[in-house]
Amino acid sequence: MDLPFDGAISEFYNSTAPQDIRDAIARADGSDIINPNFPHSERLKRKHYEADMAALQVELVKLQSWAKESGARIACVFEGRDASGKGGTIKRLRENLNPRGARVVALSKPSDREQSEWYFQRYIDHLPSGGEIVFYDRSWYNRGVVEKVFGFCSDDQREHFFNQVPAFEKMLVDEGIYLFKFWLNVGRGEQLRRFLGRESDPLKQWKLSWIDVEGLKKWDAYSTAIQETLTRSHTDPAPWTIIRSDDKRRARLNCMRTILHGIDYKRKNEKSIGAIDTKICGGPGIWDA
Repeated sequence: MDLPFDGAISEFYNSTAPQDIRDAIARADGSDIINPNFPHSERLKRKHYEADMAALQVELVKLQSWAKESGARIACVFEGRDASGKGGTIKRLRENLNPRGARVVALSKPSDREQSEWYFQRYIDHLPSGGEIVFYDRSWYNRGVVEKVFGFCSDDQREHFFNQVPAFEKMLVDEGIYLFKFWLNVGRGEQLRRFLGRESDPLKQWKLSWIDVEGLKKWDAYSTAIQETLTRSHTDPAPWTIIRSDDKRRARLNCMRTILHGIDYKRKNEKSIGAIDTKICGGPGIWDA
């Protein structure tokens, strides 16, 4: 089978990845957590995951029904390292929602015209209308991290972004939009393990891009850019929720709980939602480089 990018991910694993990362991947089985700093040693058991997921799906349907009835607008921003589980989490959030009122926004590279516009302009076009829930699969925070790491913006452009983003997000919140900002964080070994899985799976190879391949070599540059972005854009009106996503099951459940606990919708069942695992879900203080 032909591998995408001529097997560049396997080549990185075999010849360039730090030895401790290679050893951890080689030793681990499917349920092991590779990151030694992760507060759980194994993935959440499937039976517990499925039981909690079923209860949370019911609450999400209630939330959407309330949003449609009340005209509430909900925007969920998903950011994180490549392969941190953004798309999979969004998929589970939308699984039982009416797609007419639950949209995904995943914008491609800006066109020449969009590059000449105010930076936030193309994202504003996709903000939720009354009764809608919008999930941004990457967002305006491209400028804070990816564009910085790959040199797609100047330092002046990035500084201008940081000067404007707090006021921009405060305007959204003042307008009455429920804004949730999630940063999904995955350890270096787990990220590489997921990339290797995508490389070898014909059904998942479409998820890979040259940015992913080149990004493997830029872990430290990403870490520096992420740290600065979280520090400079974590505000009282629009705080970041960090979710340590080495265990996708725990990450998905705690993302859902954060949204559901954050909105006072009709027929809300706090017991069904359950408690947030504060070891893996919290403010920027739990981010792990």
